[in-house]
Amino acid sequence: MTYSLDNVWPTPLVEIQGGERVALGRIFCVGRNYEAHAREMGKDPDRDPPFFFTKWAETAVIGGGEIAYPAATENFHYEVELVALIGEPAFRVPANKALDCVRAYAVGLDMTRRDLQLKARGEGRPWDTGKNFEQSAPLGTFHRVSDVGHLDRGSIRLTVNGEVKQEADLSDMIWSVPEILHFLSELYPLRPGDIVMTGTPAGVGPVVPGDRLFATIDGLSSLDVTIGARI
Repeated sequence: MTYSLDNVWPTPLVEIQGGERVALGRIFCVGRNYEAHAREMGKDPDRDPPFFFTKWAETAVIGGGEIAYPAATENFHYEVELVALIGEPAFRVPANKALDCVRAYAVGLDMTRRDLQLKARGEGRPWDTGKNFEQSAPLGTFHRVSDVGHLDRGSIRLTVNGEVKQEADLSDMIWSVPEILHFLSELYPLRPGDIVMTGTPAGVGPVVPGDRLFATIDGLSSLDVTIGARI
């Protein structure tokens, strides 16, 4: 979707392979869930309980394409992530039952105004200006669990202009998907249509207008995003 102040931002419909579309609910994101990324962000990758932040549903860009370089930043970063789509309600679900609420998986990008995020973090303030802004959540096509199973290992990778920038294995997560969902469901009742972005590997970095991002996870459709003009 081309960015314009005239755009109406309807509730996005996520795409499931085969042509089905589902209304997107809330977007929950997990912070620092790969050891190497935690270290590159200056934090100790211990196993304290995971922490979460959110994005509006309207930040989603379904299927990728061109996204605008956002306002108020000079340090616009990519973060490739495995994304889980909630298919069944879940509240205070134990980890050994948590995967029952996952309907599908996709590859996604948590685009970040890093300078604003780090400024807020340094001042002990929320990350909203760094994380929650228009077109900051490109999402690929979702694949049903019945087709691909539950993804707990396999390559996760991102290139910028053909150069590999992020590469890891899903098994490198500090907290697994069922553990993430257990902790999250202790805080919020999860509803069908909610999605959970599960954290990014090391190698995050800046992009500029004209850059092309290509994100892949083994077994899922790829996600192709181009950075458009500054707004």
